[in-house]
Amino acid sequence: MPPTGVATDSPTDTRSPAATAAGTTARPAEHGPTDHRTAEPRPGAAPPGAARRPGAPAPESVPRICAAILELLLPHRRASDPEVDATTADFPLQLEQLADFVAAGDPIVFTLPGFPCKSPNSAKVLGHLPDEGERLSLTFLDRLCEEIGTLYEPGAQILICSDGHIFGDLIHVPDDHIDEYSDALSAMIAREGLSHLATFDLRAVLGDLPFDEKRARVHAQYAPSKEELREQVLTDEETLRLYRGITRFLTEDTAGFTGTRSALQRDCRQRAYGVIQRSRAWGDLIAEQHSRSFRLSIHPQRVGVAKFGIRLLEAADVWMTPWHSAVLHRPDGRWELLRSEEAGRIGRLVERDGRPSHYETS
Repeated sequence: MPPTGVATDSPTDTRSPAATAAGTTARPAEHGPTDHRTAEPRPGAAPPGAARRPGAPAPESVPRICAAILELLLPHRRASDPEVDATTADFPLQLEQLADFVAAGDPIVFTLPGFPCKSPNSAKVLGHLPDEGERLSLTFLDRLCEEIGTLYEPGAQILICSDGHIFGDLIHVPDDHIDEYSDALSAMIAREGLSHLATFDLRAVLGDLPFDEKRARVHAQYAPSKEELREQVLTDEETLRLYRGITRFLTEDTAGFTGTRSALQRDCRQRAYGVIQRSRAWGDLIAEQHSRSFRLSIHPQRVGVAKFGIRLLEAADVWMTPWHSAVLHRPDGRWELLRSEEAGRIGRLVERDGRPSHYETS
């Protein structure tokens, strides 16, 4: 589904992802979101700058360790300014986030909004459940954490904040499909033994309320106004790029529209505002629930901003994700994201566990 546009903060209690690793879902307090402008810290929350653990690195080694960790991430950066030959010095905010963990000797916690659900456009994907694209992406993220562990003994964890439910009504994907996708994603994490990953989604907050009511409450409490967002689209290049990208996804993914092409585009432009509003609301909710992190994003990002764009798999389109595409396995061993119909013209379909998985060329 359309990328969320927001990366968010991570668990205050750094034990949370570890306790919910191997495919389980992190479950914060069931009372649901509070006003993030006035909320008290959760019991047991570790504030930024927490006390050093026994065995924490010597203070003089912290900058070196943080720079080495960022060096690991840079080759996988998803950039909206690819012309910039970025170095670690271009990411002072990220170095500060890393230093907060490293100086205390805590495991580094990343948050990554994404992995919402599959596109409803059958020409782009193989079905509504995770496939080889998700498996490869999750394996890559887990391996990245393992590599960080070779540089910094406490290691790293990634909390995947699945955002499908927050805008499912706007992208015309039913909630039961989103549940099935999320549950299959967690099962995949467990099956593959990806112990550095955990998941979080809208089911973890506001108890057993219906999804429509959860969406409405989160939107009302956290989303920017449409007027504010319109102004940003007019004045901020990154917001404009995001708005255009989401509008394109919605246009491609809308099935059964009976009006004219121009009417469809008008409808998708309006829904794009809603998707961005909900995505930012989701980001603020996660920032409240998980208030200490290194913030990752599936979106291309500039140097110097609070979010670090991360590329999951190779793709010609910088906006393409595993949930908007299928995977083609090339003869040289490369895995590439393509529209399913395009990959199907190049390779043969491979099934796993009785379900379509990916395409392969001879």
